[in-house]
Amino acid sequence: MSALKKIAKGFTLIELMIVVAIIGILAAIAIPNFLKFQCKAKQTEAKTGLKAVYTTQLAYNGEFGSYLNLDQLTSFGGLDTKTVGNTKYYNYTITGGSNFSATAQDNRVRINTSGADDIWTIDQNSAQPANGTNACN
Repeated sequence: MSALKKIAKGFTLIELMIVVAIIGILAAIAIPNFLKFQCKAKQTEAKTGLKAVYTTQLAYNGEFGSYLNLDQLTSFGGLDTKTVGNTKYYNYTITGGSNFSATAQDNRVRINTSGADDIWTIDQNSAQPANGTNACN
């Protein structure tokens, strides 16, 4: 008679624990980087909105010699309410007159896990939005 061979199938507990440990290490490295990139992607809303405000304000100032506030800006037609009024992550404050300044602050929905406010500003002297407190750091 031939001896029956015992055929081992499956994984041992040690092998499964090693795989779980490797996945845990990879997750610990990947998740913070993912959250940081997600935060930076959300900041694009503020940058785009403020650049649109800047362009519209300069165009209006070249034509009429003054700047618009938020209500005038949305009713003027240069920016619709979706650009600066009905946004997902940021609220906008725009002051006009002889000078203008625009601020985007994330007080509607926190864009990060630290709880810090993310504030972007632009005015007639700067073509690029500046970040006062960067919540993605």
